[in-house]
Amino acid sequence: MKRYLVLAIALYSFSLFAQHEFTLVSWNIRDFGKTKNSKELEQIAEIVRDVDIIAIQEVVAGYGGAQAVARLTDILNRKGSKWDYVISNPTNSSKYVTERYAFIWRTTNIKIKNRGTLITALDSEVEREPFTINFYLDQKVLKVINFHSRPYNKNPEAEIRAISHHIVNAIQGPVLFAGDFNVMEQDPVFDKLKNKGFTPVLFDQKTTLKRECIGLNYLNYAIDNIFYSKDINFLESGVLDFVLTCDQLDQARKLSDHLPVFIKFSLN
Repeated sequence: MKRYLVLAIALYSFSLFAQHEFTLVSWNIRDFGKTKNSKELEQIAEIVRDVDIIAIQEVVAGYGGAQAVARLTDILNRKGSKWDYVISNPTNSSKYVTERYAFIWRTTNIKIKNRGTLITALDSEVEREPFTINFYLDQKVLKVINFHSRPYNKNPEAEIRAISHHIVNAIQGPVLFAGDFNVMEQDPVFDKLKNKGFTPVLFDQKTTLKRECIGLNYLNYAIDNIFYSKDINFLESGVLDFVLTCDQLDQARKLSDHLPVFIKFSLN
């Protein structure tokens, strides 16, 4: 009898300290704002409904952007789980460059203590400051940095270099650095992060959509990614391919010209 009691206590103790697994998606949802109708928001919700945290880039800074995030969260709330969201202030950028970022998350086992902030210390070095927030996953802190770089022909490498320096020198603990970098993960500009133990979740995986298929290929550039720090337990990663066939490409591009990137992980 004593042996079974010891076993029961051991199993109970294991359940108390078992690690929860979480999935974060990073997605540049092109021109996310008033251009997205109810049907398109419903389609977006179906794509991400099974994840835990959504990091969104390219939220319209003016009217329509914040409203679209709220509407998407409301749709997710009607699918069986409770979700919450935060939206950044507009980035300190020129009129046609400024954007907002957003996070949407499932509130089960995930909490926040503030509404996140743009990293204003990087304002002079980037066009769109990254947006960062601390998530509390079962009382453990995860910092997520959400970033959309300037275009490939406007030296996004300089921005990544500056943000990498900030991460390495100013941030401790588990970190996910997610976004549309407009630079491939094997570029030397990411070496500073890699040398500090950061790893990309995708390797040479194309994430943007062509305007039309060439043969059966509708994917273009490998520029969306998530870098995770060495104190995160990596479990799985990939893209959520909502296109699948060439005859769906035009319809898919109404949602975005980028595929969502995901990481499944746990914290020590």
